[in-house]
Amino acid sequence: MNRSANRAVIRLRRWIAAALAMSLLLSACSKGGSGKESAGEPATIKVLYWSDQSFQMEYGMLFYATHPDIEIQVVNTNAIQSGEGDYNEKLDELIRKEKPDILLLSQDQYEKYAADGRLVSLESYITRDKFDLEGFVPGMVELLREKGGGELYGLAPRFYSQAVYYNKDLFDRFGIEYPTDRMSWEELLNLAARFPTDGEGEDRVFGLYMMYAPSGVQPLAQQIGLTHGLRVLNPADKRVSLDTDSWARVYETAVKAVRSGALYKEDPASFTGEIVYQDYLLRDPFIGGKAAMAIGPMYLLIQIREASGMLPDKAVNNWDLVTVPVDPANPDYSPDMNFYDVFAINAESTNPDAAWKFIRYVHSDEFARVVSKSFMGQFPTRTKYIQDEEGRNLAAFYALKPSGANLYEGADDLPGDFYMQFDFIGNEEMQAVLNDEKTVREALASMQTRLQAVIDGAAENPASGPNAFEFPGSGEVSEGSGSASGSAASVPEDAEPVPADAESVPDRADAGAAGEGSAE
Repeated sequence: MNRSANRAVIRLRRWIAAALAMSLLLSACSKGGSGKESAGEPATIKVLYWSDQSFQMEYGMLFYATHPDIEIQVVNTNAIQSGEGDYNEKLDELIRKEKPDILLLSQDQYEKYAADGRLVSLESYITRDKFDLEGFVPGMVELLREKGGGELYGLAPRFYSQAVYYNKDLFDRFGIEYPTDRMSWEELLNLAARFPTDGEGEDRVFGLYMMYAPSGVQPLAQQIGLTHGLRVLNPADKRVSLDTDSWARVYETAVKAVRSGALYKEDPASFTGEIVYQDYLLRDPFIGGKAAMAIGPMYLLIQIREASGMLPDKAVNNWDLVTVPVDPANPDYSPDMNFYDVFAINAESTNPDAAWKFIRYVHSDEFARVVSKSFMGQFPTRTKYIQDEEGRNLAAFYALKPSGANLYEGADDLPGDFYMQFDFIGNEEMQAVLNDEKTVREALASMQTRLQAVIDGAAENPASGPNAFEFPGSGEVSEGSGSASGSAASVPEDAEPVPADAESVPDRADAGAAGEGSAE
């Protein structure tokens, strides 16, 4: 999309966001005052948040409408996001200096602050007010209690997730059964491979489009491995653990999928020239009807809605949703279910009761009812009002519990470019596999050796800095190496489909042995 079109879209969305915030405020006030608490002692509280404007639009105006006696001041974290120095250290300093009553924390920060005694337990407030903990997305309360050492210190008002979108018309045209909830990666990839791969141009149909992971082996293998709870490192000794049976089966599955031709591969030539926003929307292969399935975030709902309004004859309209693929050994969990923002009360708060009123409101049934009237890419964690007018399966976004899986567990103190090197080396080695120059196991052995050298080299020469990155090896990967770029894999003319009896990807039990990249 050209710059002028992009700026126009940004301005339009900002205007829409402001208009929606106002409409939500009016909605909150339109219940005859039934949602407004009786005025109490005037109070002022501080909340830690990344943007004053965003806080007011997302929470502040609605809270003021029902709690006029409480004023909120925002302690903006935007200033510490950039620049030199460790972010967490700068955050600690900001909290000590400003003493906000309410903290907005990541899950990791929440866990650490709870362990350090820096948060107020919410248990007594919940019991006193008979606050309803039912109706939240599955697993949220349990996860936050677990991270709090058995106590609940915070709640998350919104969640982020992905789902499998599927085009019913394409499935019907080729006589293929629809996907279902809780499929394994093998089942999903085999289903995608049943679509023909012989079309050209506008007639070409792809079985699967992964919005945030291009068609290369490396990004797909990372996603499959994450689903199965595998890890790149042994956290205890910082040894790379990739040359294992578990990872070999993951990468073999990904190689077969890429060779099948089922995965959508972006054409760089399509990004030349200037286009209008409608063309930008149709460029998405699922919206444009070229992909039978897409693994995408909740935000894709907005883009489909926009495209349907602007281009009703061209955009996909007969579609539905199922959950993302799961580990068959743990079919109720997914790494794609996340709660990025957790509100908690600072143990040094001078007004914890007023802080609790805010947390209680933004996690209330009333707040969920009001914000459900508009959708800007995230749903409230209370699911009662998450509904689709046409009966689509929006529960696919919250049916699975958060697994908490982390490919890079134990990598916090590694050089900052380790992740980039993992992507680059993985792309390079898997390209050799696709070129029939190496077996998967040979490529994994090379990846393990090369990545361990990255870690050992950084330990021996810390003065080189965390961002001193030189691309190792002489191989050329034309599509880049970051997590947003796929490998340079080309689909051979004699591409084979993913066989229906493909060797199963390991479950967590198989990955449990030491040195197997286990999540255990």
